[in-house]
This record gives sequence, structure tokens and C-alpha cells, in this order.
Amino acid sequence: MPPVSTLSEFVKVAAREAGFDLAGITRLSDFPELQYFRQWVEEGRAGEMRYLESREEGGELKRLAVRRAFPWARSVVVCALNYNVPPKAGQAQAESASGWISRYAWSPRDYHDAIMEKLRVVEGRLRAAASTPIETRCYVDTGLLLERVYAAYAGIGWVGKNTCIINQKLGSWLFLGVILTSWEIGRPEQEAAELPAADRCGSCTRCLDACPTGAFLGPRRLDASRCISYLTIEKRGEIPEELRAGMGRNVFGCDICQDVCPWNRKSPATELPEFQPRLELVNPDLAWLATLSELDFRQSFRGSPVKRAKRSGLRRNAVVAMGNSGEADFLPLLRQLAHDEDAVVAEHARWAIKQISNLKFKI
Repeated sequence: MPPVSTLSEFVKVAAREAGFDLAGITRLSDFPELQYFRQWVEEGRAGEMRYLESREEGGELKRLAVRRAFPWARSVVVCALNYNVPPKAGQAQAESASGWISRYAWSPRDYHDAIMEKLRVVEGRLRAAASTPIETRCYVDTGLLLERVYAAYAGIGWVGKNTCIINQKLGSWLFLGVILTSWEIGRPEQEAAELPAADRCGSCTRCLDACPTGAFLGPRRLDASRCISYLTIEKRGEIPEELRAGMGRNVFGCDICQDVCPWNRKSPATELPEFQPRLELVNPDLAWLATLSELDFRQSFRGSPVKRAKRSGLRRNAVVAMGNSGEADFLPLLRQLAHDEDAVVAEHARWAIKQISNLKFKI
């Protein structure tokens, strides 16, 4: 087992050799930032994401009771990977017939699988280095941990006003993976880990000001039920009518609060082949998305994060984007979709027809 004083460096080397850009380790603790999560849930900011509200038998939120689920847990290894694709592949097209898929989903491969493979390598290095058996668990967006808080205390970056982890050199285009471990951090490491990464957002509020649906209640205070990413991915059924216009032509996720962040201006592009985009997903044709058959949906998005929106949700989102495009050329198709067998798609198509008429009238 590496000496306590070099444990952090050992983790960083192991992660770098596994293909990660950043890594750090911190103790498992009731950090003050974690307590805001309880208030956030109680205020109903999680929308319909019930899994975030799951509780222990005693009533405590599971994401605030990690030690109850894993009594052996002592430390958290956080690894980060840059997924920023080359700018030339990510430039938003001007054509109003196209939609927008968040850049993390441009790859044909689900990032969960790609990150987990690398995490397993780090996990193996940790187990091999330990002089006695240790317990470990690897997670990529699926565990009880609130990754961003631990990422900050592990030195990956700070939690920006847009609630994303931001690194001074890499920006915020980061995938996070965590390893929960029974390896206990000693005093020298603990002293370094008890302070989160320095906040460098300063007085900037570009991310807060740019959100078209008003999802931010203030710095680091996100109402997920108004977030475009939530609306296009997690929300099932009808989207609140007052939020539809603000969704623009986003059909899966949203990059606005990261696109405007000054720390992303010089974010380096990843060269990893697993994150290189399928060009048809960078600016997908809205008519194609709105008319996807179940077979087309399964074949086009097999292994992709986009499948989480489900076919009905993706078609619904495409119809909303059509309405927000203001393109009268979409009207014949929208009139057909207004009688679609999917009642949700049909209702949103009727809204889109009215929206195009309203936009043309304003012009």
C-alpha cells in the first residue's frame, strides 16, 4: 500500500494511466454542501425524478446516508474525463430545420460504459496496491453519491454557478466517475482534502442570465423542473406550455449554460475515439426525428444516451423545436402529427402550429 502522504499522487497516476484527465481522493463526509440537497428535494426542485427522492427506512434521503448503505466506506476517488469534441464538429448550424442534441450524446457509445471501463482499471490498481483486502464500488451517474460535491473536495474543480464542476484548465466539459472505497485517508491527505477547490466564478453571471427557461433560482440553485435538459430527457408526458418556447430547438439536453461560460473558451478538445461525434447527431433533422418509427429509434440510438428520452419523448421534443423554428415548411407535417396516435406528440404538434403562426405574426 502506498504511504499515506503519496496516496493522492498514486490515485492521479493510476487514473491518468487508465485514460482519465483528472483524479483526486477525499474522505467520505457530511460536507456542508450535501445538506442543501435535502432542502432542494423538499422544495420539489427534482421534478419527476423520483429516484433522487428515495429514502432509507428511517426517512433519510439515501444520497445523504451513504454510510448506512456501505458501513465500510471511508473515502471517495473521483475521476474526470474531458469530452469536449473538436469545435468544427460542434458548431451550431443556422438552419432552422435542425435541432440540437447536447454534445455529450453525439457519440454512438454511451459514456457510462466508456467511463466505467476506465474506472475498473483504477479500481484494480487500488486493490492491487492494498496490503490487505479493501472494499470498492464504482459508479457513473448511478450511485448514491452526489458526485459534484465530492469532485470539488477531491480537487477536480469548483461547483460553478451553473452547478457544473469547472476546472481551470479543462473547463466544464467533464464526465465524472467515482470509486467508493474502504481505504481510509490519513491526516496528511485529510488536511488537503478538507477544503474544496477554489471558486473562480467571481462576479460572472453569464450562465444564469443565458438560461431561456429561467431554471436558475440564483448561483448554484437550479430548479431542475425548468431545466431544458430535464424537460427533454427526464420529463415524461406533456411539457408545461409556458416552458416550451424557451426550449428553442433543443431536442436532447442543453449546453447553453456551458457554452457561455468563459472557462470553456479555451477548453481543449478530446481526441478519444469513443467521444468523436456521429455527424448526423450534431444538428439532427427535425422532420426525421419527429417521424422516427420504433425500429428506426432503436437502430439509430442503440447504445446512445439519447435512448433515455424514449421515442415518444424525442418525437415530442422535435415537434416543439419545429414550433420554435418558425418555419412554415413544417406546417404540413405538423398537421399530420396533430392526429398522431401518440396523444402527447399530437398535443404538442397542435401547439407548434399555433407557435409558428404567432412567430410569423410577430415578424
